[in-house]
Amino acid sequence: MIRQILRRIVTMAVTLLVISALVFIIIKLPPGDYLSNRIMELRATGDASSVAKAELLIQQYGLDRPVWQQYLMWIGVMPGSVGFSGLLQGDWGWSFEYDKPVADVVGDALWLTLLINLTAVVFVHLVAIPAAIYSATHRNTVGDAVVTLLGYVGLAVPGFLLALILLFYANRWFGLSIGGLYDSALTNQPWTWEKVRSLLAHLIVPTLVIGLGGTAAMIRRMRANLLDELAKPYTVTARAKGLPPLQALLKYPFRMSLNPFVADIGNLLPHLVSGSVLVSLVLSLPTVGPLLLEALRSQDQFMAGFLLMFVAALTLVGMLISDLILVWLDPRIRMGLR
Repeated sequence: MIRQILRRIVTMAVTLLVISALVFIIIKLPPGDYLSNRIMELRATGDASSVAKAELLIQQYGLDRPVWQQYLMWIGVMPGSVGFSGLLQGDWGWSFEYDKPVADVVGDALWLTLLINLTAVVFVHLVAIPAAIYSATHRNTVGDAVVTLLGYVGLAVPGFLLALILLFYANRWFGLSIGGLYDSALTNQPWTWEKVRSLLAHLIVPTLVIGLGGTAAMIRRMRANLLDELAKPYTVTARAKGLPPLQALLKYPFRMSLNPFVADIGNLLPHLVSGSVLVSLVLSLPTVGPLLLEALRSQDQFMAGFLLMFVAALTLVGMLISDLILVWLDPRIRMGLR
């Protein structure tokens, strides 16, 4: 098993290297860049000092060099004007739009994004699994119809629309402001217990909005998988031998129906990050989604490149975690690795 994990880590490193090349090439495909466009605007206004600063940044980050040299400098395997300073050395680059290092711009946004999406994943599983079990074991009942209806509603209502509805009615009925992740008065304040409590209170609505679509989809899929497992001969045999109903359900059919969802963990986290951009904009959430959208729009290449690499790394780590859980969950996979 340790050998398999080490092999996967090496594969992940090679995959990230390939992804980094593709990301950089795609970012450089549109003509021009942020600094070149900015220099043209500054020259039109006659701002010589800002033009000089922009030209200095171009030289510092090698933006006047060939694309392949810019890429090697970005990942940190080729020296620039300040030596080796790239992703491998922990230098995420400079955000030209914000005029500060990328690390300073995305510092809090990274862990807040992970926090929101992890809570959404927990919410999805805590709600969807019991609902799917109830729906599958009470087929064609009123409860099954209610769960099915809620699932269809969750799939049909866009997240940003639900966010707008909650924004309006929470303020109208309760006088609550649910935008952001903490009270506006605490935005630039250091982390205290009061700010943590505000964060936990403001997490409820984003978790509900972001996780609702995934919950509805998981209910429908798991219900279908569980119904299929319950109809197989081994389940019928277990019941015929007198195995208690709950044990007969959880020991085998439930475990086998979990396999597709565990395998989807690798795709679920990045999907929540990329799929919650509109929700983050509506709710004014300080996550990486709006930052990535703005970086791509303004051609802020180092900001966009790092955020895309962050999503790629999140995907690979999630897939590794899902594979390890599958090995633990399913003896057939565990035996196949030996």
